[in-house]
Amino acid sequence: MVEILIRDVADEVFTRLQTLARAQGKSVSDVALDALRSFMAPSQAEFLDIAERISAMGPRFPGSSVDLIRDDRDSDDAYR
Repeated sequence: MVEILIRDVADEVFTRLQTLARAQGKSVSDVALDALRSFMAPSQAEFLDIAERISAMGPRFPGSSVDLIRDDRDSDDAYR
């Protein structure tokens, strides 16, 4: 794991981090790391793009899964 040192943090930013850390029962480092993780999370547009690419990888089945389940349930085939 990598460590990052952030210099020249404004006093009001640090004070806000301290306040949040106390309120959440965490360290200032943990609150700052949570904020960084949140900032780096994919946006909704990026998430939808990733989901579309994943969806394009798999086979497409005609109809809905409800129809497939109903057909399987209603068939006379013995349980596998």
